[in-house]
Amino acid sequence: MADKKMKLTLVKSTIGCVPKHKKIIESMGLRKLQHSVVLPDNDSTRGIIRQVGYLLKVEEQA
Repeated sequence: MADKKMKLTLVKSTIGCVPKHKKIIESMGLRKLQHSVVLPDNDSTRGIIRQVGYLLKVEEQA
């Protein structure tokens, strides 16, 4: 599972979101709509997705 990656894309604006969720999105490296980042598939990343998943599109990569 350590070599698996996840591609996260910001598909919804953070305007009007909970301030904590805005900071989470920024800390992941997402800046603009349709911006994507590739992060490792681990428990901490999955926890982040659980909190702000309504703003993201998640794709698993091999």
